[in-house]
Amino acid sequence: MKLTEYLLGEVDREGPLTRRALEAVPEGRGDWKPHAKSMALGRLAALIALMPSWLTMMIETDEFDIAPPPGTKSQFSMDLKTRSELVDAVEKGIAGARKALQGTTDDHLTKTWRLKAGGHVVAEAPRYVMMQDSIHHLAHHRGQLTVYLRLNDVPVPSIYGPTADDKSFG
Repeated sequence: MKLTEYLLGEVDREGPLTRRALEAVPEGRGDWKPHAKSMALGRLAALIALMPSWLTMMIETDEFDIAPPPGTKSQFSMDLKTRSELVDAVEKGIAGARKALQGTTDDHLTKTWRLKAGGHVVAEAPRYVMMQDSIHHLAHHRGQLTVYLRLNDVPVPSIYGPTADDKSFG
């Protein structure tokens, strides 16, 4: 199986599950945190909504700095306030990732991609490895989101299997 086919399958599987989780995000609770050290609900939901677009970035660029110099504009705006904005962002990211994967080659996906913080390389691996790690990272944060939903008395949607609120299998 080609790497592009494998990653397209992952996007096709994880995309709808991510959308389902974001559709449950409560409006007006963006500042809520389960703990002072935790990420705010709104920031976590925005991060999840934007993560599929990382796959496109990994195909189209050679690196990304998560802590660029002050005054540098980030290519990812975390300013997503409504459920509709979250869902639109994830759908756009999924569509972009699909298009980028369909337009690339396995050879390109084996080339190195770097993640930087403040100009320093913090992770470096072939693109397909970094992309797969990002998909796993998305599942991790989506799991965090379901805990936030439960703690806010919001019905938790089925992701990989039934929940106390949703008896379907995702």
